[in-house]
Amino acid sequence: MPSSPPARAARRAVVAPLALLVALALAGCTAVAHGGAAAPGAAAVDTTPLGELDVLDDPRAWTGETTARAAATPVDPVAEDPQPQLPVTVTDAQGTEVTVTDTSRILALDLYGSLSRTVFELGLGDRVVGRDTSSTFPEIADLPLVTANGHELTGEAVLELAPTVILTDTTLGPWDVLMQMRDAGIPVVVLDPHRSVETSGDLVRSVADALGVPAQGDALADRTQAAIDDVTAQIARLAPAEDGDRLRVAFLYVRGQAGVYYLFGEGSGADSLVESLGAVDVATEIGWQGMRPVNDEGIVAAQPDVLLMMSKGLESAGGVDGLLERLPALAQTPAGEHRRVVAMDDSQVLAFGPDTAAVLDALARALYAPGSVG
Repeated sequence: MPSSPPARAARRAVVAPLALLVALALAGCTAVAHGGAAAPGAAAVDTTPLGELDVLDDPRAWTGETTARAAATPVDPVAEDPQPQLPVTVTDAQGTEVTVTDTSRILALDLYGSLSRTVFELGLGDRVVGRDTSSTFPEIADLPLVTANGHELTGEAVLELAPTVILTDTTLGPWDVLMQMRDAGIPVVVLDPHRSVETSGDLVRSVADALGVPAQGDALADRTQAAIDDVTAQIARLAPAEDGDRLRVAFLYVRGQAGVYYLFGEGSGADSLVESLGAVDVATEIGWQGMRPVNDEGIVAAQPDVLLMMSKGLESAGGVDGLLERLPALAQTPAGEHRRVVAMDDSQVLAFGPDTAAVLDALARALYAPGSVG
């Protein structure tokens, strides 16, 4: 159910530091080889409908680490060669009025690659001239990168592509580069960086409105929501019916080399993800807003059954063994005791947008039918 206006305002208040933290860590995370106890299996893409999976009678009856992978699906535009209605003037997420007169050369850039995927799904992919590091789907993979050192925008690379409009949010930087683009006369539309299951359609419509294709935006938003509704209905049949039996999940954000260990709570997007999986977001339950550094008291009080993490974050801590060594209080929780960790690619797990349903599907398989992955 959509948040009330006060709730949305409270959530937006934590977005900027949250996005900055994630951007910095994604830019600096490097893989660290690790070992660990046998897991239910690294999640391969399984096309068996969720409702037909062999689900555990007790969702806590598994141990070890597993990896959830959203199924890769080809771009399926809602329209072929849509004709933008231009000029269009929009007020972006920062309150700036931006007029777009030309969408022949589009750059859509954010931390997760959601904006570029949305442009392609709207039917405007042939107008996209470059990509960010997280935009790796086959239809865009051959386009030039405009980010370096992970997720750092390069002004020279952007200008070389002569974009006629840039869509972005506050998850990429440095901000001076975007101001440089505006100074050069390029319309820059800054979209709301807050992401959640509930706002996936809003993100789609915002992109479409800025590009002058509102009808296609409505069609894509409706398609996205229908897919989310379908998968959440299937998840509801997998998850325990009684609140006391539901999995208790903590989204743990880690950058091991920098000693960064955060719990994501209410307003982070992780809360929406966990709740859509039919689980209890323990950070929200204990009253944590946004993101907060993990402390022993907090993690023990939360008593998670499962940790949900970004794959590179887990690797940066040295895998499950390294995580337990760095955060010994985890051993006093069911998740730590049974080494129950679900990891997902950094660019997928909190991306939301058109692929939200696929992310939920993959995570549900890892949580409730770990024997089906591998």
